[in-house]
Amino acid sequence: MVVDIKENVSLKSYSTMRLGGQARWLAEAYEENDIPNLVEWAKHQNVPFMVIGSGSNIVWRDEGFNGLIIVNKILGKQILSEDEAGATVHIASGEIWDDAVGWTVEKGLSGIEFLSLIPGTAGAAPVQNIGAYGAELSNILTEVGVYDDETNAFGSIIASQCGFDYRTSRFKQADKGRFIITNITLKLSKKSPGPPFYDSLKNYLNEHKISEFNSKVIRNAVINIRSSKLPDPAEIANNGSFFTNPFVEQSQFDSLKQKYPEIKGWPAKDGKIKLAAGWLVEQAGFKGVHDDETGISTWPTQALVLVNEHAKTTADLLSFKQKIVDKVREMFGITLEQEPELLP
Repeated sequence: MVVDIKENVSLKSYSTMRLGGQARWLAEAYEENDIPNLVEWAKHQNVPFMVIGSGSNIVWRDEGFNGLIIVNKILGKQILSEDEAGATVHIASGEIWDDAVGWTVEKGLSGIEFLSLIPGTAGAAPVQNIGAYGAELSNILTEVGVYDDETNAFGSIIASQCGFDYRTSRFKQADKGRFIITNITLKLSKKSPGPPFYDSLKNYLNEHKISEFNSKVIRNAVINIRSSKLPDPAEIANNGSFFTNPFVEQSQFDSLKQKYPEIKGWPAKDGKIKLAAGWLVEQAGFKGVHDDETGISTWPTQALVLVNEHAKTTADLLSFKQKIVDKVREMFGITLEQEPELLP
């Protein structure tokens, strides 16, 4: 096997939070066939393995990982088929997600422009079922190409079999660790996006007197909104939104509304109400907080974003996180769930 396998590699460079211990081994996969070769190597060594992308949704434990980390660097983008209405596109899993979005927009296609500037790789997108501004990947994804660790074979899984739900999928839940995603296939449109738009996007478009829409206009608007609210993980150590938006029963929402009239909620499926986790964190007093004890802060324009200012360990991060979780639970009776995955 020609793939270079490094030993005792710091995992801080493989998480945008820049914390964590060491990996016993680490290798980068540039071709699909590198995947089974590296998996076979790990099994021959009788050690666990794990496949990652850019690390934007990962928090590494301080203990590190006594196995093989495979970094997905598989690249490639192409239009598989096209007609007057739209196109089906194939994106390799190691592609930077936002680069892929920009590529589809330049091709005059619409469907993922609302998901602009979300950090991470294309392969990570279906795991988390990424979403923003009212759009979700599951709405336009048709198929996921995978390497199945149980059958030792490449294959594909159609969207209806991916177990998509809010910020989750079978790749994150029931079949976590079984499938290595090698590519995704999306069905995109040539029709311009139109209203109704998510509130913050609608407000931006109104403020800038934008009334004619296409995928490029929406992408630029989303980039400007996100850039004004969120720090760039390449420059400032963070994992983006650290908590998912919680869902509560209508009765609990009604009770909270009486105590906190400003609370916002949106109808979700099964009669539940989705709450804004950022609003809860802000009300709990954690917007723009700098915690000297742990070295973690919250971003001044978005309380959901935890920033590593001078933390030395993941334990510091988790300690600060727990302060937020405890205070929100005390005030609202709601337990916030962490969005970035704690590994291994």
